[in-house]
Amino acid sequence: MQKISSAGEEKIQLAKQNSVELSATQTIYDFAAGAIDLKVKFISPLLLNDLNLVSRPVSYVTFNAKSNDGKAHQVQVYFGASSDVSVNSSKQEVIASVANTNNLKLLKTGTTEQPLLQKKGDDVRIDWGYFYIGAANDNTTQQFITSSETSGISAFLNNKQQSINSLKGNNLELNTVLNLGEIASSSKEKFIELGYDEQYMVQYFHQNLRPWWNKDGNSSIQQQLQQAYSDYNAIAEKCDAFDKELYQKAIVSGGEDYAKLCNLAYRQSIAAHALVQSPKGEILFLSKENFSNGSINTVDVTYPSAPLYLIYNPDLLKGMLNGIYEYSESGKWQKPYPSHDLGTYPIANGQTYGEDMPVEEGGNMTILTAAICKAEGNASYAKKHWKELSVWVNYLSQAGLDPTNQLCTDDFAGHLARNANLSVKAIVAIGSYGMMADMLGQKDTAQKYIAMAKDFAQKWMELADAGDHYSLTFDNKNTWSQKYNLVWDKVLHLNIFPQSVYEKEVNFYLTKQNKYGLPLDSRKTYTKSDWILWTATLANNKATFEKFVTPVYKFATETPDRVPLSDWHETISGKQVGFQARSVVGGYFMKMLEEKLKK
Repeated sequence: MQKISSAGEEKIQLAKQNSVELSATQTIYDFAAGAIDLKVKFISPLLLNDLNLVSRPVSYVTFNAKSNDGKAHQVQVYFGASSDVSVNSSKQEVIASVANTNNLKLLKTGTTEQPLLQKKGDDVRIDWGYFYIGAANDNTTQQFITSSETSGISAFLNNKQQSINSLKGNNLELNTVLNLGEIASSSKEKFIELGYDEQYMVQYFHQNLRPWWNKDGNSSIQQQLQQAYSDYNAIAEKCDAFDKELYQKAIVSGGEDYAKLCNLAYRQSIAAHALVQSPKGEILFLSKENFSNGSINTVDVTYPSAPLYLIYNPDLLKGMLNGIYEYSESGKWQKPYPSHDLGTYPIANGQTYGEDMPVEEGGNMTILTAAICKAEGNASYAKKHWKELSVWVNYLSQAGLDPTNQLCTDDFAGHLARNANLSVKAIVAIGSYGMMADMLGQKDTAQKYIAMAKDFAQKWMELADAGDHYSLTFDNKNTWSQKYNLVWDKVLHLNIFPQSVYEKEVNFYLTKQNKYGLPLDSRKTYTKSDWILWTATLANNKATFEKFVTPVYKFATETPDRVPLSDWHETISGKQVGFQARSVVGGYFMKMLEEKLKK
């Protein structure tokens, strides 16, 4: 909403959206409001090589205006935000107040109750801590608070902004007016900051942990907002450069549709995590399993998420594994395979999921540890956890080739015995352990487990052989499934399975595609888009890879369900089946990871 004045006449202009552009860290809208063109840019500076910046709870909204009729105009821009940002339910009472510093005008809001870390579960919103809106503390910026009875936009339009330092109630509005002054042919730009001070982020084995940016308790949100304000130009430049580089690399790896999917997935995957430091001083990057069951640090959510972090900062993947390792190594979890999760977000006091996934999680933790070693070029992370890895791989060597009736990560599809794709995971994990042993100089151990994995692979090819493809289960040849777990054999250069296995499966999958993608398996027409991108990476050329990607991009842009990117959808109708806003879309980066590890 803009006020535009020209030749003494004031007009209110409703902006019309002309276009929107999405990149990894930014969303950019172009509006026309009468004689003024307005570019609004939302920037979330999630640059994964800078953990302090990733953790800093501040985003930017930038307004850039210029005249499109050659005349000069006085321009103001109004920005309003609801106090509902800081509540779980809109019925909760909030307080909003002025919180200015010397350099910043600040409005803040939060619940009066402040129930710190008291709610847990899925589809639950934070209702402790405080939301902030910041802008330059100068005479061109106005901020004011309005109640639910008084619309902030109406007050702005009618010049009835009231100076209120504090207000309690429900559905309050935090209003900011930026006066851009006279705008002619050259543009003018101003920005505001959006911040959130959680105070404490998660509870980890009964200890409340502060967010990473304040892990030592010696910073404040005001300092973070001020630093973000001072750093704005440098950060905006870094985001521009990063976004361009990511997009170009993604195009080279997998084409334009693939690059756009990576843009769409980037912020969503990162945002579904809490970045904290453990009491032992280790990094923890704990996922929330959004819209599936609300678990914290689910291993089989970490597994699909991993490619993004292996590319840009393997320390963040360590942050997803460290808590699971600690759970086992401390003796709190005593089974011969890893736990499924650490609890229900934001409480990480131990597994709360009702059933274990033995082969699934044992395979996941082993493969991902190997992937970290591959990405870093050394096995020091594996060495640190070798005792636990050895326990898990011993279990997989006994129970992995022909799995008993159990859940895998695709638990929505139900229990399955003799699951061929789960068997692949176990075999690749055994081979991964052999690779790590070799990196550690344990030649006899390496030889033993690499030989075991290759022997199992040959047996697997016989057990799963269904002629022109490999079956979903060993006992039913009239079935098929995506063997997405094979991708790590290729990406980590393990060479456990022959190339002919990939080729047979990929050729078969091309005959099974629907309008919006390749089904997960022969039981249903729904799919998981993260797994499609892994399956596509098995293709031996870019053109074939793109044949699998284009329907997924088509789903993302045509689905009738306007929700944060869903990873579980129907391949015929394009409708969401379930799941949204989940971190697993970090798995879209598998093709880029393959390209990186080639080098």
